[in-house]
Amino acid sequence: MSNLRAMADTGNGESPIHTNIEETSAWKDFLALIKVGIVNSNMITTFTGLWLALHFTGMSFLGNLDLVFFALAGSVFIIAGSCSFNNYYDRDIDHLMERTKNRPTVTGKVSPSKVLTLSFLLIAIGLGLLAFANLTTAVIGFVGVFAYIVLYTMVSKRRYVSNTIIGSISGAVPPLIGWAAVDPNLDLLAWALFAIMFLWQPPHFYALAMKRVEEYRAANVPMLPVVKGFKRTKVSIVLWVTALLFVPFLLTPLGTPLVVLAALLGIGWFVLGLKGFTMKDDLKWARIMFVYSLNYMTILFVAMVIVTLI
Repeated sequence: MSNLRAMADTGNGESPIHTNIEETSAWKDFLALIKVGIVNSNMITTFTGLWLALHFTGMSFLGNLDLVFFALAGSVFIIAGSCSFNNYYDRDIDHLMERTKNRPTVTGKVSPSKVLTLSFLLIAIGLGLLAFANLTTAVIGFVGVFAYIVLYTMVSKRRYVSNTIIGSISGAVPPLIGWAAVDPNLDLLAWALFAIMFLWQPPHFYALAMKRVEEYRAANVPMLPVVKGFKRTKVSIVLWVTALLFVPFLLTPLGTPLVVLAALLGIGWFVLGLKGFTMKDDLKWARIMFVYSLNYMTILFVAMVIVTLI
């Protein structure tokens, strides 16, 4: 038995299996801190803005890999840093919510000071990378960081029912970052992408808030379903989705097929929204709306890239 123990031990007295488990756990904690799901989803919209700017300016993708790197890597860092700060700031209420109670800032796996340092380090690196693309890109990135950290996390999230709308500013910035890295003048289509993402977020997050309404209530976060109830939230969701029905008129430079697809996606979401007034199970309807919103965003932004390749 002693020989087996000796074979299993590393030079510092720890078994490789134990070390690997700790490394895996640390990596998972890091991904939780930066909210990797949010980072990944925002990369879709950042890349779309970048790709379309290259397409409409006649610039080569392979010939501008430096801009691609600076825009995407810079975006990853500032979003990761901003999300890490959100975890740091909300550590006093995250334990009250089922979906956030296991974050490393809540369990104590990572000290608050280290999380704060990590946040500002990531943001600083990200803004530096964006600045290598051009100053406009870095400024837009800073606006996104400021909107998320200050306007949303620190000022509005715990005070105002309009917190979701205010937070939508930061969520709409990524496609602008991608576009500005190539074309700092920001074509009208770039602002169309911003408008789509801004209008998309309230119905997306209101549906999530309905699913998690009791958790938000316990944490005393004034989300719309908590303050105004489900009926008022349904009306608001439908109104925001209705605004998205006008999106196809902003996408005409991408061709008729894309415009038709955007229109169909919007109509489908609108029809599902209206069903919320007849369905008896509000939470089931909220789940359906939430899933549809994810598909709406992913399909539409991926399609914008595809139509430029056909």
